[in-house]
Amino acid sequence: MDGAHSAGLQLQPLPPTSGATSTSLSSSEGSFSYKENLIGALLAIFGHLVVSIALNLQKYCHIRLAGSKDPRAYFKTKTWWLGLLLLLLGELGVFASYAFAPLSLIVPLSAVSVIASAIIGIIFIKEKWKPKDFVRRYVLSFVGCGLAIVGTYLLVTFAPNSHEKMTGENIARHLVSWPFLLYMLVAIVLFCLLLYFYKERNANSIVVILLLVALLGSMTVVTVKAVSGMLVLSIQGNLQLDYPIFYVMFVCMVATAIYQATFLSEASQIYDSSLIASVGYILSTTAAITAGAIFYLDFLEEEALHICMFALGCLIAFLGVFLITRNRKKAIPFEPYISMDAMPGMQDMHAKGTTVQPDLKASFSYGALESNDSISELYTPATLPVMQEEHSSRSTPGVPYRVLEHTKKE
Repeated sequence: MDGAHSAGLQLQPLPPTSGATSTSLSSSEGSFSYKENLIGALLAIFGHLVVSIALNLQKYCHIRLAGSKDPRAYFKTKTWWLGLLLLLLGELGVFASYAFAPLSLIVPLSAVSVIASAIIGIIFIKEKWKPKDFVRRYVLSFVGCGLAIVGTYLLVTFAPNSHEKMTGENIARHLVSWPFLLYMLVAIVLFCLLLYFYKERNANSIVVILLLVALLGSMTVVTVKAVSGMLVLSIQGNLQLDYPIFYVMFVCMVATAIYQATFLSEASQIYDSSLIASVGYILSTTAAITAGAIFYLDFLEEEALHICMFALGCLIAFLGVFLITRNRKKAIPFEPYISMDAMPGMQDMHAKGTTVQPDLKASFSYGALESNDSISELYTPATLPVMQEEHSSRSTPGVPYRVLEHTKKE
């Protein structure tokens, strides 16, 4: 009896021991997933910082060589090539970050690039300002940077902790899941409607253009995470390059990125870059987080408090980016001709219905008159530089412009 009782006493602790082992395993897996989140967030922050520095280096090089006769003189400078190498390094860091952390964590961290650009612009400013003028001018930038940093901190802290191996089977399973198919149907219908209004009805609103960019961008980040994750697994020894889904994702990634850049280029020709940066960040981040949550099920097992704090971090980051870009100087477009109605002596011609149009086919010109039935001779544009000449006398050298005198026949 005593032996059996002692044997029973020895067997009783076995179930708690196995439970403690499972608890320790789950805690170790949780700590490992948080480490992966941290690695991905650090890679994304590093990549966006390096990209911001690279773009500012290249911009500095272009500004410094603005007056050069050779339009490609920046190719011969070490600064431009250094910026290009840093740009590639930064984009590689951002690309690798998708393999470690959830998509919903990596996408909003692009606010780091806006923060870095604002700080670099303030540090390397060349004008001299009084302290009061400096604070008044840049108070929005300081407040925006603070809000963006707070929002980024909340994003990293309350980001979803879902981790899944990016194998070919898992990606194919997510691709044919009914939530993602429903999202794709809604996204395609919305994209076609927006494209119709943009191309056929000339709806050039910035929201329309950047919604097109955001819908394409949501598919870009989904495919980037798949391609990046499969490449990392292949490097670690679990080869994934023999799955056809890898090449499907790669082609979709390249195609959507190209069309996304095309629409961004069209938007930059119409609207200011700061407005594009703020509105584009808000729309693209929202669409990308939605697509990631549906495709990769980022928030499936998250607590409601974590989801609310993550959403709050996104809103604070959105507000910070908006304030930063709102304070930027708007670029004044260069007009290559002078409006004729602003020139002295031309008002009487406009009163009689003459048409003034710019002539930009050849040289730098002021303008030309077209379809003038009331005037017997055509007015030719005054080109620069030419020598001064008169209608009835020979030219007089030494003056780098031409004066034309026209008279109507009575």
